Order: sequence, then structure tokens, then C-alpha cells
Amino acid sequence: MTPTPTRQVDAVEAASPGLPPPVKESGTHPVAVSIRGVTKSFVVQRSWRELLLRPRDRTTQTVLHDIRLEVGQGEFFGLLGQNGAGKSTLFRILAGLVLPDTGHVEVAGVELGGGRRGREGLAPVIPSERSLYWRLGARENLRLYASLHGMSGGRVDGRIEEVLHVVGLADTGLKQVGLFSSGMRQRLLIARALLPEPRILLLDEPTRSLDPVSARDFRRFLREEIGGRQGCTVLLATHDHEEVRDLCDRIGVLHQGRMLAVGSTEEVLETLEFQRIRVRTDRTPPPWIEEILTGHGASLLEVTEPDLEGWRWIRIRLPDAREPVELLQALMAHGLAFSRFEREELSLADLLEGVARRGTSVSGGKA
Repeated sequence: MTPTPTRQVDAVEAASPGLPPPVKESGTHPVAVSIRGVTKSFVVQRSWRELLLRPRDRTTQTVLHDIRLEVGQGEFFGLLGQNGAGKSTLFRILAGLVLPDTGHVEVAGVELGGGRRGREGLAPVIPSERSLYWRLGARENLRLYASLHGMSGGRVDGRIEEVLHVVGLADTGLKQVGLFSSGMRQRLLIARALLPEPRILLLDEPTRSLDPVSARDFRRFLREEIGGRQGCTVLLATHDHEEVRDLCDRIGVLHQGRMLAVGSTEEVLETLEFQRIRVRTDRTPPPWIEEILTGHGASLLEVTEPDLEGWRWIRIRLPDAREPVELLQALMAHGLAFSRFEREELSLADLLEGVARRGTSVSGGKA
């Protein structure tokens, strides 16, 4: 895992007037993205009837509340949250497509504003394959993108060959993009984003259209090539558990526009107020089992049907992260024999639900 910066966002100094902004250090690791107190509201759309009856009314909805976050250079940072949590709005602000109402955003020490200054080092990867021209080949797609973004000169063709080699598409020749597999088109989107040599990539659910094998290969490509050899900082919006486990050094949990938790997946999971275990037994659970569970603050979730060998699983929910030893000893003392027990891995849905229910900020490393 890439070491992550530990400097708190509140300690970021402003650059001196008239001087280039400094690249802020966090230990020995520069801060790639700094978000300080970002808030954003939008006007709520109204029906034609409401517009005619009350034309002067204006209702706003705040979608981001005082977001504070630092992402270290070379880090994979995962942004998690339910639909409507504010992930896309935050990405649009980072990409320079939307300006925040309040707060500051810096990329590699340069504050983003209304112009292009500060955005040259950051590239959003548009997840939709429809943004590619399917009747053209990979090189023609990249050449068109380069011209639309003001890239010209003899360097362009050389750069196109470089990025195609990086993503493993250099041998596609004149093959139309419409004939590419989903994985190849995802790689072409990455190649397009790499053309201007960005230092930071924004990825929005990059494996959502891929089958499990292609998704696994694509995650390996992102980690080894984009994060490793290219040294890019990656901000990743995802709902995929394997994506988080395989890629992310740290994660942030957004809920209703507020950043409730920041830390490694393990650190954030430790903040949950429950865990789940299961025990394997060849016995029918006795009627007293729920009384024993209740006495230890636990509850019975499920008893599975016996398999062909007569074994079944008893699934149990335990409060917070306490060790289940005392509960297991009590079950055995009352005559429930079992061959083994296991902790069940909590899903991202459990994580999001648990953090949102607590509603308190958790910081692992730095916010």
C-alpha cells in the first residue's frame, strides 16, 4: 500500500501573495488534492404550475456540506456513498465543471478557480462508452480528442502511441472501437485521459460494465500500471466491494453531502457498532439459544437448512466489535456443539448503513 499523508487539512497554509503556491508536504509525501470547507447548493427544479403560481419563489438544496479532505500523491482514494450522497457533484467540482459556493480546492498546490490554471494536472475519466466514436479506431478517437482540446504538433502522434502502449491497445490497428470488448473500451477511456499527462485521475465506477474476470484484470491494470508505473493519484467513486479491497489505500464515506468517515477500509469498519459471526453445527438449535444470545447482547439472524452431510450454519449478530469468546463458551456450556465459527465479512452496504446510522465523523490518518 502507498503510504498516506498525515497532515490535517486545517493546517494548510495559504500561499504568499504574488508567489507560486507551494506544494504542501505531509511528512515526505506531497498532498495531491486538498479540499477545504467546500459547500455547494443547487436551485431545486419546480413544475410549470409552481413557476406560474409563485414565480419569485426560489428553493435551494445543499448537496455538499463543508467537505474537508486531503489525498496524497500516488494514493488510491475511494469515495463511497449512496446515490445522491454528493459524489458526482464533488467530482464535477474537482474537474472544474462546477464551482463551489464556499471553500477552496487545490490540485498539486494550485488553487482551482474559474480558469484552466490548476486543472491541467487532473483528468476526469468519463465512464460512458458512448463518449467514444465507435466507427473510428483507437488512434482516430485519441487524435480527435487531442484536437478538440487544443493539443497539436508532432508530439501528439508520439503521445498517442505512448498511451496506447500503456493501456495495451497498441496492436488494435484500424479496428473500429464498436468492435472492442467492454474492457478494451474502458482502457481506451483511460488512454484518452492520459493524453495530456495528468497527475490525477477521477474514475467513476470504472468496472461497472465489466464481467468479473475483466473487472479483476482491469483492477490489476489500474493498480500496477496507472498507480504503479505511471504514478498517478486516483480518486475513485465506487460501490464495488472488490474494487475497494483491491485498489483503495483509504476511503471516505459521504452521506447526504457530509463526509462522515475517512480512513482505511479496516479502520472505518472498526467504527461500526456490530459484527456478524456464524457457527457450524450438526444439531438443531435448541429453544434456549435466543435467551443465551440476548443475555450477551446478540441476536439470531438465520439458521440455514442442513447440507447433504447434515451440517448447518447459525448466523449471529453481535454488538460493536467485542470478542465472541464468552458467547461461544456459553453456547457450548449449554450443550450446543459446533465444529467451527467464522466472522462474516461486512459488505459495503453494511459499512454505508452503519456509518450513516452513527452520523459521527471518523478520521483515520487525516481527513
